[in-house]
Amino acid sequence: MTEGASRLRFGAHTKALELFDLVVTDLAGLTGLSPLERLIAQQFASADSIAANIEEGFGRGSSADYARFLLIARGSAQETAGRYLRLRHWLTDDIVNDRVKRCDEIIAMLTAAVRTLRARNRVSE
Repeated sequence: MTEGASRLRFGAHTKALELFDLVVTDLAGLTGLSPLERLIAQQFASADSIAANIEEGFGRGSSADYARFLLIARGSAQETAGRYLRLRHWLTDDIVNDRVKRCDEIIAMLTAAVRTLRARNRVSE
């Protein structure tokens, strides 16, 4: 199995990619509304950052670096969830609730992965 395939088997990465696709779909109808341009751009960026930081951390090659990037990805997931709550004025409650739930699932997976990586680092020291 290649490293890329292993990264793609990490559930948080798969969920982050799915979330990004949903962000694109959710916000497509809101583009062009000038008061929302900044919020939309930030939501695209934070959702993209979740998967991107998982990928970058995995590519760094050390458990410590990977854990650090997973924490950054977790922060981006928090940011994405929070912005969905602020976008509730333009999106349905069902969409907002589902997306926040998905972010929470990603956050839990990333938190567990960081704990595992840190525990492994303590054992190998």
